Amino acid sequence: MVILTLGWFETPAYAAIRQLEEAPGQMVYQSRQTLQDQHGKSWQAIAFERVKPDSQVPLYLRLVAFPGMADIDRSRPLTLTNSLGQSWAALDASQPIFTDADRPEPNVGQYNLQPIILDLDPAVPLRLELPVLHQDDVLIPVPSTLLSEWRSLATQGD
Repeated sequence: MVILTLGWFETPAYAAIRQLEEAPGQMVYQSRQTLQDQHGKSWQAIAFERVKPDSQVPLYLRLVAFPGMADIDRSRPLTLTNSLGQSWAALDASQPIFTDADRPEPNVGQYNLQPIILDLDPAVPLRLELPVLHQDDVLIPVPSTLLSEWRSLATQGD
């Protein structure tokens, strides 16, 4: 007997960690992947860490939808829930990415994964629950291979 649970299926993900030198001694490590939500809509998921000679920026996850597809609710955190029912919250860190802080792009959100990333087990299916305005939250399954990449990003600058 096969039991199917909607929303927990993984789509194939084939990303790779990219290494970019932004300035002498300043590196950005990132993983990019297009993921599908519960309605089949595409989201660009970009996990990245910026390493400077004198500091290291936390691991961030930026989620980007096509304009007009969703208005992200930045007053609530991104929730990461695994198939065992465990949940973690990633706080919004979107403000610094917008040149006009009074008019942030509604379809772009950025979250700090650093405090929780090593608690996430790639062997256990994971789903992002992205808070949005005027509709149900967006549910995005994360393939285990992608979660493994995100975890390895957290140690790139070490």
